[in-house]
Amino acid sequence: MIRLYLIDNHPLILEGIHALLNNEKDIIIVGRARNGNDALSFLKGNDTDMVLMDVNLPDVDGIDLCATIRMQYPDILIVGLSSVNDEKYVTGLIENGASGYLLNSVDRDELLYAIHTVYGGENYFSKEAMRVIQPERHSYPHLTRREKEVLSLIAEGNTNPEIAEQLFISADTVNSHRKNLLAKLEVKNTAMLIKYAINNKLLA
Repeated sequence: MIRLYLIDNHPLILEGIHALLNNEKDIIIVGRARNGNDALSFLKGNDTDMVLMDVNLPDVDGIDLCATIRMQYPDILIVGLSSVNDEKYVTGLIENGASGYLLNSVDRDELLYAIHTVYGGENYFSKEAMRVIQPERHSYPHLTRREKEVLSLIAEGNTNPEIAEQLFISADTVNSHRKNLLAKLEVKNTAMLIKYAINNKLLA
């Protein structure tokens, strides 16, 4: 069970997120706050796995709050969720320990994917956030023929064993190609890899 805490200055945003996630079997919303001081008071006495937080709060700077939470509660995962998509705020949260950043216009499926991805130990940044911290390039890293084949099969939803069977290679080799693709295209996970490939027309 993922124990999730919400921090946002806007009641409608809090209500909306709560409504989106309330019926998820593996997520429980343990509380919510509209300012940083209330959030810190809550976290002091309640077990929490992850915080979804805005960067614009009425009493404290969201970046400072992120740093404080990471310092006082290093096991709590932090994901920025805001209407603000500015390099200062996105990089500020990242530099102070956040594991992800989303715009609060995100749909339910991407929000759930982000929560599970971060809870599983990876980072997740929406494509909008990626654009401000990693502007689109006009030239792309060279991909080998095999990497292009693996990328296409990943985009079709195949697992490593399924790709291995189709290409007559081992699953370990597929995993190695997958890691190389993530590194070459400078993305954090498979979802971002597919989005990058589609956006930049890397798929045949």
